[in-house]
Amino acid sequence: MEEWPFHNGNVHNLLESRHIDSRQNVDHSLQMHSSLIRRLSLEQELEGHQGCVNAVAWNSNGSLLISGSDDARINIWSYAGRKLLHSIDTGHSGNIFCTKFVPETSDELVVSGAADAEVRLFNLSRLSGRGLNDGTISPSALYQCHTKRVKKLAVEVGNPNVLWSASEDGTLRQHDFREGTSCPPAGSSQQECRNVLLDLRCGAKRSLADPPRHNLALKSCDISSTRPHLLLVGGNDAFARLYDRRMLLPLTSCQKRMSPPTCVNYFCPMHLSDRGRSSFHLTHVTFSPNGEAVLLSYSGEHVYLMDVNHATGCLVQYTSGDASKLMTFTPVQSRLEHQPPVSCVFQNGLARRSNIAGRIEKCRMLVEISKRSLEEGTNIFHAIEACNEVLDGHGSDIWPTLRHECFCTRAALLLKRKWKNDPHMAIRDCHNARRIDRSSFRAHYYMAEALEQLGKHKEALDFAVAAQCLSPSDTMAAKKVEKIKKHLAAAEAEKNNKASDGAPRSEPRTGRVLSLSDILYRSEANSDASQDGPRSEREDSDYDEELELDFETSISGDEGRDVESNVTSGSLNLRIHRRGDSTRETGAKGSCGSPSSSSQNDRAAYQPEAVTDMKQRYVGHCNVGTDIKQASFLGQRGEYVASGSDDGRWFVWEKRTGRLIKMLLGDDAVVNCVQCHPFDCFVATSGIDSTIKLWTPTAAVPSMVAGGSAGPETSNVLEAMESNQRKLCRNREAILPFELLERLRMHEFSEGSLHPFECAQS
Repeated sequence: MEEWPFHNGNVHNLLESRHIDSRQNVDHSLQMHSSLIRRLSLEQELEGHQGCVNAVAWNSNGSLLISGSDDARINIWSYAGRKLLHSIDTGHSGNIFCTKFVPETSDELVVSGAADAEVRLFNLSRLSGRGLNDGTISPSALYQCHTKRVKKLAVEVGNPNVLWSASEDGTLRQHDFREGTSCPPAGSSQQECRNVLLDLRCGAKRSLADPPRHNLALKSCDISSTRPHLLLVGGNDAFARLYDRRMLLPLTSCQKRMSPPTCVNYFCPMHLSDRGRSSFHLTHVTFSPNGEAVLLSYSGEHVYLMDVNHATGCLVQYTSGDASKLMTFTPVQSRLEHQPPVSCVFQNGLARRSNIAGRIEKCRMLVEISKRSLEEGTNIFHAIEACNEVLDGHGSDIWPTLRHECFCTRAALLLKRKWKNDPHMAIRDCHNARRIDRSSFRAHYYMAEALEQLGKHKEALDFAVAAQCLSPSDTMAAKKVEKIKKHLAAAEAEKNNKASDGAPRSEPRTGRVLSLSDILYRSEANSDASQDGPRSEREDSDYDEELELDFETSISGDEGRDVESNVTSGSLNLRIHRRGDSTRETGAKGSCGSPSSSSQNDRAAYQPEAVTDMKQRYVGHCNVGTDIKQASFLGQRGEYVASGSDDGRWFVWEKRTGRLIKMLLGDDAVVNCVQCHPFDCFVATSGIDSTIKLWTPTAAVPSMVAGGSAGPETSNVLEAMESNQRKLCRNREAILPFELLERLRMHEFSEGSLHPFECAQS
């Protein structure tokens, strides 16, 4: 493989730059420099839990690490000594999913949220003088107002009195320690906890065009450290929501369902906004350290970066219908070809002192190498990253002609790679290329190819015909037009044959057969009737639904690729009685939306909000098996992004370009949590294993893979990512391995207690 001239840099150049740019905070840059990240390796494993470690978090100064596990214990670890200081038996009756230090309390107060729907506060000072294993203390505060699992906790920097908890019951609650330290169990006669900040039990949207009417089972929340009035939440739909706490109504109780409050902004990649899939949801949302961006991690999808601020000028918003417009052939207004690069414009009468010519030459070299890879069909992944380097790293430095060439080249490479949503990314590139040159043959041809891969043959035909008109002598365009016309003719003939056959055959079964996706996720998202009543009422429901699940552990190869040979074949049939269904909901204490007979009228009257589109995408990992998988920023400047993966690895990408910097093996099954130290180049990860892994830049040689070996950097990187992409492209019904199923709490498949897959005690 030829050398790719990526901008890796080194620490020496960074230190030298201090004399040129005194505004640069070298300490922040040094914490997570690319040369250090590429040397990350496993330093130590912390042992002390007896189950999966579902949550890890640092205190404000990085001296302590807190962890929560399936064993219902909270452990406090010393950063300096790399040892266990305290192990607290929390008393939770379910898996702990989240735990935090309460700010400005001298690290004496810690909180936890768990599958038993409870939030508990503990004072570590009560452990003073006790032994390591004598960690049984009563909680200082106990909140039992949630009705479903508490998935995430949030605290405000500098505020020791207030805590926020997000639950799958569709509410985000605000707990003020000064107002009370306990509340009665949810559903009890004296239940009047007025601590609901967000009532999203009618807040989930199937798609952007649909009005919110379903329960939004919250999976994650975060509060901006720079603007703490901003609150970000994500749940079991495709949209992250940004709220301004100053604009929200006073705290309420949950006795009556409320219409979802107005949010400041929605975040969702445009190509995901109209999917309408019940099993498609967010697993983690977080702010960047400076609060100017947010990171979204999706189950069955990739990790995406979005801008928050309108003032930056980079915010890209869209509304319902814009996605279809992007795929419809219409004349576009070309940009001015004679405009110079932004970096060449004089500022304050002086030209910017930077090596523009050198960067442009480097970009031209990367584009040429990428075009050569496209022609040869080799190194497709690195060729795409090279185009990312040009467009996302130096887009303001290059002329429109080179940008157009790079857009078209990247689109062709994406269509050749065919990873999940690559055709959608190619459509974006073709659209941008057409805006630069509306008579571009390549832009129209690759747009037709992308639409064809997505099954949108009518739209593809328009672009293919346009490409043929732009270059009548090109045989590729003529063949493309002929191929699409044949497909459309065959589809029309099949449609006519079905119509002439008469009424469709009746279904052999009268009951509703659900897939694994339906059972694991729709049962949680749509059982809204259980949100309002007491737990005893849910158990005494007179409505049973019989579900049948057919589960196979292997399928045929995807897109012509072979499935791993070590996946065994078989089937698992489960018959489950589940109580309650959203379609039976009566709404005695408030209802979500109108009856189904008027749903079309509701949709016609509903005016969808504007949504912020993606700025960058990070690919290579797999997020399907658990719904607590995190994506996080690394370092005080947040210049890198990290995420765990279902293959036991964790990945680090450059935030600006999306380029993969490092891939490390961090668990025998799944890595869920990745948390960077506040100030040092030090990362803690956890997952299915009962240990916490600590990573430091101690490898002798920088490398993309773990250990810093001097061997080929890409020895197993591409193989691992290809495997992850095959898993993402399949239905989630078929990818959970038997070994992982054995380690999950299968006993939760009992009446009324079916939950999405989570980590389970080993």
